[in-house]
Amino acid sequence: MTTKRENTCSGPRPRGVSAFIAGLLACAALTSWPSHAAGKSVTAETDDIPRNGSSARILTAKTAINDDRTLRRMLAKDPDVLNRADTATLVFTGDMMLHAAQIKAAHARYRSLGGKETADSHRAYDFSLFLKEIRGTLESADIAVANMEFTLGGAPFTGYPAFSAPDSYPEYAAECGIDIFLAANNHICDKGPEGMARTRDRYREMERERGIRFTGIIDVGKGETAAPLYVRAKGLRIAILNFTYGTNAPEGRKIKTARLRREEMKPCLEAAVREADLVIALPHWGTEYSLRHSVSQEADAMWLAENGADIIIGTHPHVVQDCDSLSVSRNGTDKKVPVIYSLGNLISNMSAVNTRIGLILTLKVRRSPDGRAELLAPEFDFTWCALPGRLSDSHQTVPVKDFLGRKDEWELPSDWLNMKGTYERVKRETGITDERQDRG
Repeated sequence: MTTKRENTCSGPRPRGVSAFIAGLLACAALTSWPSHAAGKSVTAETDDIPRNGSSARILTAKTAINDDRTLRRMLAKDPDVLNRADTATLVFTGDMMLHAAQIKAAHARYRSLGGKETADSHRAYDFSLFLKEIRGTLESADIAVANMEFTLGGAPFTGYPAFSAPDSYPEYAAECGIDIFLAANNHICDKGPEGMARTRDRYREMERERGIRFTGIIDVGKGETAAPLYVRAKGLRIAILNFTYGTNAPEGRKIKTARLRREEMKPCLEAAVREADLVIALPHWGTEYSLRHSVSQEADAMWLAENGADIIIGTHPHVVQDCDSLSVSRNGTDKKVPVIYSLGNLISNMSAVNTRIGLILTLKVRRSPDGRAELLAPEFDFTWCALPGRLSDSHQTVPVKDFLGRKDEWELPSDWLNMKGTYERVKRETGITDERQDRG
């Protein structure tokens, strides 16, 4: 096995941005690798796969195409149309947070709209503007993923340093189109083992009631061990692996989170390579507020790539970080593994430099006629979290490009200037571009 780090997706070196953009476009060229599960049947809506004495259920994406009528209609078209129809769209977002100021503002907005319940009620909050402007992107994806950086520990609801959100918050996220909740992060133990257990139980209820999936919480008391989450979209079986560098409060003996430890990740990766067409690693890692990845992140990324990860997408630093591309040779097959070190914040009350801008990553994946899973060029969209009194009376995440030409909508025009300046600075310092490649 050999591994080589390349600069094709890394941020620009001091000599400038142009070389990086050329590299990113090269990285954006279609890459493919042998399917980890070529020839496996994907006709069933869910499969039960034994995993260390337990089982993992496979989610079928909400827009999966399996019926004969749709297939006949697709086959009547030209091959390029067929390939597009077979392409799964996966969307990844950064840290979804709920600080005390968000809790207070959402309750005040609820009361201003005629709500009568007190702040201890799970239903006494109006989050409707939080993700309104990106909801279409989330809903249109086959699978949308977010890092849920809070617990559902119950009332009283609290922000930093010990987060506890009302149950209506993840319910709102699900209504906006988020399908998979990532729970392996440093705040999952903020309310102790009891809060972590309640979070797990509520997410399980949401699985039954709303069809969401979650990963990163392990019920050791019931014999669970760390395991991939398997989901399916457009006939592709996808493994999601979520691990955290640590937690801010101690875990309990019976309930734990998945850790960024190689001895714990190794069997998960081995199982994912056997069972899935695509392996996505989602580590919670890195140095907070740094726009550049660390040496330890790069070392972990190398190891993940060598051991089966097809793409690596990070969270935790609360700012966008640079990206990279690793060249790996495994079992005689060469491939490139993209690494997006940090997506930054999706929504929060943070105001420190660079913390209000985030990334939405869109991945398009398809199976080629010869059975290979093909990863198309990653696409990036920058977002901005407007705080109350800037754009509206609520916290609100907006797509930067769509709002660059809408300065007159800002209640506080200086915040539009802040968005524009931060957007330009973060693009320059990370080398990430949100320009679309022309595919002809």
